[in-house]
Amino acid sequence: MYTGKPLFAQLMDFLPWTTFARIVERYGGDRYVKSLRCAEHFRVMAFAQLTYRESLRDIEACLSAQASRFMSSSPSLRSASTSRPRSTNCYRSCQWPSSKK
Repeated sequence: MYTGKPLFAQLMDFLPWTTFARIVERYGGDRYVKSLRCAEHFRVMAFAQLTYRESLRDIEACLSAQASRFMSSSPSLRSASTSRPRSTNCYRSCQWPSSKK
């Protein structure tokens, strides 16, 4: 049995997180955030897309069932609840900023 990192953790390690952090800083993505930062939100939404999740309850159930596997990629994925992504999706704009700072 394979005992290495899961495929999702390998994909998340492959992404250029320094570039992601620079873009978040440029556009103030984490300015008023208290609990679910942009990188964590991206990880949860990427997981939902890659596993064809259809609802927030479905995302929460799948994340909680796979909690031990996601500890290597992000501790916050393990503790994601339905209220955090729901409130995050309600208050964050999904449109690109029109001007650069």
